Amino acid sequence: MIRVDAVWLAVEPLDMRCGTEAALARVVAVFGAARPHHAYLFANRRANRMKVLVHDGIGVWLAARRLNNGKFVWPKDALGTLTLTHAQLDALVLGLPWQRIGEAGVIDLPPSAVPVVWKESGVEG
Repeated sequence: MIRVDAVWLAVEPLDMRCGTEAALARVVAVFGAARPHHAYLFANRRANRMKVLVHDGIGVWLAARRLNNGKFVWPKDALGTLTLTHAQLDALVLGLPWQRIGEAGVIDLPPSAVPVVWKESGVEG
């Protein structure tokens, strides 16, 4: 399991064609270094694609996410970087307005976004 202690969001868009080395170079340029157990989030200009680079203490992971409909709620008027809580990250990757997560960290999901768990006896919601 990949441990993530801190989540950082870069406001400036990233070319989604870039690979691990280019994303790592952007992390170093924007954040100073890739710190162990930190995740760094980037979006493209249209904010319908996102990449996350995670340093696990040994190496780096690069993952991509694309929304089929809509776009990620990405800040435009903030200074270079922001930090997010885990609840805000959960909302962001679902395309929800993560800036509105309350102190309790509660996220109300629409029924269509509730994950489905498959079990041997059938499907549970």
